[in-house]
Amino acid sequence: MPFGWGDAEQSYDKVYNNDNFDQDKNESSFGHEVVAGGAAFAGFKAFEDHQRKEGKVVNHQFAKELLAGFAGAEVDKLAETKGEDWFDKEKAKRQAKDNAEQLYDDHYVQGQGADQYDPNQYGRHERIERRDW
Repeated sequence: MPFGWGDAEQSYDKVYNNDNFDQDKNESSFGHEVVAGGAAFAGFKAFEDHQRKEGKVVNHQFAKELLAGFAGAEVDKLAETKGEDWFDKEKAKRQAKDNAEQLYDDHYVQGQGADQYDPNQYGRHERIERRDW
């Protein structure tokens, strides 16, 4: 089940900002869901940065395809740096895609009523905006 913004941000902090990652990853509470949530959050940030730099308006479907690619790339980076095995990586990629699409819908479709992704008209989600990246 996809996470919401709060869960995704907490997962991001647990995966990306945790010095004890190697110890925590063997706990049952630390699974592909947490990796996927963190990757979705980081992927959403990368997507926002890319699209705002480009400044292009795109339809929701294309935006979600781009977003899925960014979230999947984050899972790949985590797999390389944190040592996830292939099965966990693929499962996390699918979950990260679902999570990222849910975050997109929550913010742009339901939250702002946007008929398309327009970086010039709609702002970033507050959880992305307030972080010191």
